[in-house]
Amino acid sequence: MWLHPGFEPAQEHSGGRIDPRPDLGSTPVPCGVVPQISLRTAVVDDAEAIRSIYNHEVATTTSTFELVPKSLDDQRQWIRHREGAFAAIVAIDESQPDNPIAGFGSLSPYKERPAYSTTVEDSVYVDRTMGGRGIGTLLLTHLVDIARASGFHAVMARIEASGTASRALHTKCGFQLVGIERQVGRKFNRWLDVAVMQRLL
Repeated sequence: MWLHPGFEPAQEHSGGRIDPRPDLGSTPVPCGVVPQISLRTAVVDDAEAIRSIYNHEVATTTSTFELVPKSLDDQRQWIRHREGAFAAIVAIDESQPDNPIAGFGSLSPYKERPAYSTTVEDSVYVDRTMGGRGIGTLLLTHLVDIARASGFHAVMARIEASGTASRALHTKCGFQLVGIERQVGRKFNRWLDVAVMQRLL
């Protein structure tokens, strides 16, 4: 899945927090924290905010290869069907009570065949108006912590190859470029390459 290309994190600051995920039995340790931003597991009531963030990327960018915007019911079903290590997480901006969700992320199975079961793929999106605050770093770090705590061995990221900010963010969080898939996607009348990045746990 894809990482939003427009939110290269700024220098990290102290003062934010990550809420523990009770289903993991331990609190992940982030590489940085962000003031007034906390993380929690997504719930169905978050669907509209998540859909708004995602559909902007569908309609205007190549950060996702999705071509059709999600309906509200689609997004609700997506949240309902995710659980355990694959539950979606949301970044909450506590300074914005009316529209607090600043971004979201999730892990997904990498491939269907059983031999791939120890590998997962990450997906992170941040509201375009929230860029430069380190929220992407916070989300991705938490996803890596979830993957490790859940016993996975590798986390993969597949990023549209021109998304230099997304690639830099993954590099910052310990990922390495392992290959380029040439012209595997087409959107906005363009052939698109995919950069494959990996972090071993």
